[in-house]
Amino acid sequence: MVNKLRWGVVATGGIADVVTGDLRLLPDVDVLAVSSRALPKAEEFAAKHGIARPYGDYRDLLADPDVDVVYVATPHVQHHEVTRAALEAGKHVLCEKPATLTPAALRDVVDLARERGLFLMEAIWTRFNPLIVELGELVRAGVIGEVRSVRADFGFPLPHDPAHRLWNRELGGGSLFDLGIYPVSFAHLLLGEPDVVHAHGSLVGGVDAEIGVLLGYEGGAHALVGSSLRSPLKDGAVVYGTEGLVELPEALYNPSRMIVNGVERRHEQEGAGYVPQLREVVRRVRAGETESPSMTLDESLAIMRTLTRAAEQVGVDYAGVEAG
Repeated sequence: MVNKLRWGVVATGGIADVVTGDLRLLPDVDVLAVSSRALPKAEEFAAKHGIARPYGDYRDLLADPDVDVVYVATPHVQHHEVTRAALEAGKHVLCEKPATLTPAALRDVVDLARERGLFLMEAIWTRFNPLIVELGELVRAGVIGEVRSVRADFGFPLPHDPAHRLWNRELGGGSLFDLGIYPVSFAHLLLGEPDVVHAHGSLVGGVDAEIGVLLGYEGGAHALVGSSLRSPLKDGAVVYGTEGLVELPEALYNPSRMIVNGVERRHEQEGAGYVPQLREVVRRVRAGETESPSMTLDESLAIMRTLTRAAEQVGVDYAGVEAG
């Protein structure tokens, strides 16, 4: 491996644009390559971000021997296909959430990464947000006592358009896997994988337009989480303990302030907020590690099981949709 860790970006959409901007803030990273289904888009993206090698097919990017790490930012339905191909090509992988749409597909790439000794992580950037990291430390230290209840939501009204990826089942649409993964992951962080999952919501064209989920734990602890494409949910969270509470009064996925037992804490964001997650990937890959202890593959599998249990109860089924 050369001095700089060389990255390839698969896809040129909005999330790829923002994350690539944050990648370029890291001094030990070279964003070497980018691919798009249309070469002119890759060339335009490359020109904007100073990327040397644009490709018109992700397979060409994966065949580039100089690429060390691949960031997968395709639509959800292609995550499994591209991640598997990247691992087969010997590349380390950071894949946007959800890493796949089914437990079987996720198990497939997890097993492959472990077999090949390659780094793989689902890009749930919230886990690396400094305030979320601090919250975890405070909870473990008993600052609010034992966590008994979590409330977390993420949602916004989006006019129905069957062609939009969030309303299109064939593109892995729906609120739960795109938005609800944040509150579900947050509940997992604090309480672990639930014993009981009860979900209720509404379907439009085979995708969940809105969903509320009760996650139950032995002894009575619980989490109430929700996501919606119909309503402007309060995008925050509250963690209730036996001796206090923590409030996250703004977007759960990337908060800049929280209130711990009435006292506000803040942090200054690096770049667009993805820098801590990207720095973690670089650190682990350079150390020869294949997972991040902050976002393990077993944790991704557990979150996927919870999402799937909830989705099935409202009639969401991605069978036959996922590529690869």
